[in-house]
Amino acid sequence: MSTVIEQPVEARLVAAAPRMQSIPATLHYDRTDPFAVHMAFPAPATLEGVEVCWTFARDLLAAGLEGPEGSGDVRVRPYGYDRTVLEFHAPEGMAVVHVHSQDVRRFLKATDELVPVGLEHLQLDLDHDLAELMRDAI
Repeated sequence: MSTVIEQPVEARLVAAAPRMQSIPATLHYDRTDPFAVHMAFPAPATLEGVEVCWTFARDLLAAGLEGPEGSGDVRVRPYGYDRTVLEFHAPEGMAVVHVHSQDVRRFLKATDELVPVGLEHLQLDLDHDLAELMRDAI
């Protein structure tokens, strides 16, 4: 069984222009980091011309389907019935994208099948991680 889930999504970049630009993005989940999801944007879709990847809590993404969530660098909220808004805040500025809520739900369902919500802690090897920290401290 794979330990990674990747799902391409179509994101619509909200800008000052009247028509939103469609950009490709990828939602990514890895069982070895069970509390996090990643959303990557390819280099052509970014101002810097390099791939940008945001990491945030899986439960933030799930809760943001139902109502406004987040107060830090990543904020998620529903927009109508079929869209979800993700806001990414950085010192350089803010990006706002719309994605189809159905795509987000499908992605979250796949992550839940891989690692059920509430059982993420079973994926962690705390003894190994602690040993690694101690090894570096010596």
